[in-house]
Amino acid sequence: MATSRPIHSFKTPCEQCPLRPLPHFREFSRDELEFVSRFKRGELTVDAGSTILVEGAHSAHLFTVLSGWGFRYKMLEDGRRQILNYIMPGDLIGLQGTIVGEMQHSIEALSPVSLCVFERDRLMTLYNQHPSLAFDITWIAAREERILDEHLLSIGRRTAVERAAYLLAFLFERGRKLDLFNGRKFIPITQQHIADTLGLSIVHTNKTLKKLSERGLIRWQERGCEVLNGEELMAIAGWDGLGEGKRPFI
Repeated sequence: MATSRPIHSFKTPCEQCPLRPLPHFREFSRDELEFVSRFKRGELTVDAGSTILVEGAHSAHLFTVLSGWGFRYKMLEDGRRQILNYIMPGDLIGLQGTIVGEMQHSIEALSPVSLCVFERDRLMTLYNQHPSLAFDITWIAAREERILDEHLLSIGRRTAVERAAYLLAFLFERGRKLDLFNGRKFIPITQQHIADTLGLSIVHTNKTLKKLSERGLIRWQERGCEVLNGEELMAIAGWDGLGEGKRPFI
């Protein structure tokens, strides 16, 4: 269950969704938009640091991120944490719990997050009546798999500097496409988040980020990192970017 405010009735009509005008997303057909408007139950807002979904939980809902940043993670019994991926506007979360029956990971908000809430029980109606939206969900799941492949490659084969450069370039590119920066290229993560993503100690992470900072590629601030040169971060990581055109969302 989400440790957050209660789900409330419609606040943002789907016709006025702030994600729709972004060139990053494909347009809905009229029938698709009408169905998604009925499919949507309401919205949920959570504060930074709040848990949205907990590993092992059963939820009656799945969610699309409307605004904000968050991350998916798993914990070991001794408290060690592995961050698996980061969530941003347009991402679908809770699908794993819908299909498998319970969540296999947890999700936490990095910043204040707004979520569109959908009824899990109506998912089969989507598959039966709107094959184009069903394909979109399949596409989203396949994209998540591709991203995790790249993350695993980074942890397994890139050097510490290359890992950090890749992660920051990845987050920067995603944020840029979603118009999240408003002129300030600030990613709301701490060094502990980076350490838990890259599988490094906090000391090693600090030394690694200092090397990128000394090259003038990033500027570290309280509870966040400002990216000064995303292209050079990509070059250090040997990463070609997201490599996708318009993408779907629900």
